[in-house]
Amino acid sequence: MAAPRADPIVGRFDVRATASDHFAWLRTRASAERTMMSWIRTAVSLVGFGFTIVQFFERLQDIPGVNPALHPAAPRYLGLALIGCGIVALVISVWQYHWTIRYLWSGSFAQLAGMKNEGMQTPLYAVTFALVLIGVFAFAAVLLRFV
Repeated sequence: MAAPRADPIVGRFDVRATASDHFAWLRTRASAERTMMSWIRTAVSLVGFGFTIVQFFERLQDIPGVNPALHPAAPRYLGLALIGCGIVALVISVWQYHWTIRYLWSGSFAQLAGMKNEGMQTPLYAVTFALVLIGVFAFAAVLLRFV
């Protein structure tokens, strides 16, 4: 039986630098990427659908013969809520992704990666940052009625 390690994070695992463990590490990394991409797709859908609801119901009021809405501000509030949820989902998911990737590169797990420094870069941070900016712009556009 192996002696307990001093590292509290990875001390509970026996990390071996074998080919099967390296490929398991790669599968875990790819799984984190897929999860982040799923969050990005969900957030884009929330932001897009929220913006669409606002635009659709504003244009619906301009069509002749359509009865006036009982609560004309309700679609705007719903759209703002959906856009806000999309932005919050992006921020939380990028935090979770960053924490997971740092954990995968920490301690003795780094030897499973097969590299000394973090080498497998991803465009997910840039995409997420751009989508947060787009979401904030959409939120401000609906809130301040720019569009």
